Amino acid sequence: MVDLAEKEMDNPTFRSDTVLSDVHLHCPSKRHLMVRLNAVGQPVFLSYFKLLWSTEDLASGKHVREITTGREHRCRSGDKLCDKDRSNIEKEGELNSEGVEALLDDDGDLEVVRKPRSASDLEAEDLLRDIVCPVILMKGKEDAFEDEEQECTCSDVVKIEHTMATPLEDVGKQVWRAAFLLADYILFKRDTFRCCSVLELGGGTGITSIIMGTVAKRVYCTDVGEDLLAMCEQNVALNKHLMEPGGGEVKVKELDWLKDKFCTDPEAPYSWSEEEIADLLDHSSVIMAADVFYDDDLTDALFRTLYRITHNLRNSCTVYLALEKRLNFTLRHMDVTCEAYSHFRNTLNDLENLQDGKMKYTVEPIKLDFCQFLVYERIEQL
Repeated sequence: MVDLAEKEMDNPTFRSDTVLSDVHLHCPSKRHLMVRLNAVGQPVFLSYFKLLWSTEDLASGKHVREITTGREHRCRSGDKLCDKDRSNIEKEGELNSEGVEALLDDDGDLEVVRKPRSASDLEAEDLLRDIVCPVILMKGKEDAFEDEEQECTCSDVVKIEHTMATPLEDVGKQVWRAAFLLADYILFKRDTFRCCSVLELGGGTGITSIIMGTVAKRVYCTDVGEDLLAMCEQNVALNKHLMEPGGGEVKVKELDWLKDKFCTDPEAPYSWSEEEIADLLDHSSVIMAADVFYDDDLTDALFRTLYRITHNLRNSCTVYLALEKRLNFTLRHMDVTCEAYSHFRNTLNDLENLQDGKMKYTVEPIKLDFCQFLVYERIEQL
């Protein structure tokens, strides 16, 4: 939880009423440009999130091993090093057949053996996770955008406008890890989603819908709040070139879980037409949501919305839910707990055990051993 000081953006100070996603702090080797203030006065930043290989390769159907040709030495499995890494370590004297005596320097002091690099370090040695401080785009610095464009090719980055820190009610304006995890799964199983019609609940900045738009036929990216939806629509426009090769389309729409009906007011921004509602209910086969389980009341509302929508779908549907378990110390339990996750699991169990004679839900966990396509930290709590 961070409040970014106005004068020293690189020295965050902690405050209890502000929520911070640390995804953007570890965006490798890229600056975060402050591009504007949104309607409520929050600074909006533009960040570049790198794909580990381009969408052109994905569209061509190349296998991961084909794409990563030339990086075979980054093939660490578990605690085993591949031959090239081991030979390098031996050359550096870290594995020496002469034994312990070889670990002493000329003065007899012990030389500490360096810990071998982890798999993530080997996989992204050119994508260092140094903390990157935001850069304010000021008068006379407009060429900063041109510098960024030259550093990034169109097919290997996702450009996202987002905020750095917000009150709890505006967390959708930030970028969260579970959105990247779900995006990874979409790219890994892209044949599963090809030409599908998809609904995202709580789309936030739109990054997962944008990735889904590279393979699916149509994505309805939904959330609430005109300011948030405008930011999401801007992000869709920034990444339109990623979706064009596959003919995908992302439509940004309002969907309030606390209301029982779609917004169809033609004068309201991001409202639904009758044709769009019919298209959603007639053709959608996938629903997804990422990092939306942080408030018990909203979790309950989400599952009510899920039931209402799936009950009206013409075809069977698969729902993909991704989240990060966030541990907190609570005075009520006097212990470290994860209450939001516990409530999510209980509500999910209730949905699975629902017996109304009309709907049947089956819950199945997905193993997280699939490839990582976007640069972020895939932590154990995902």
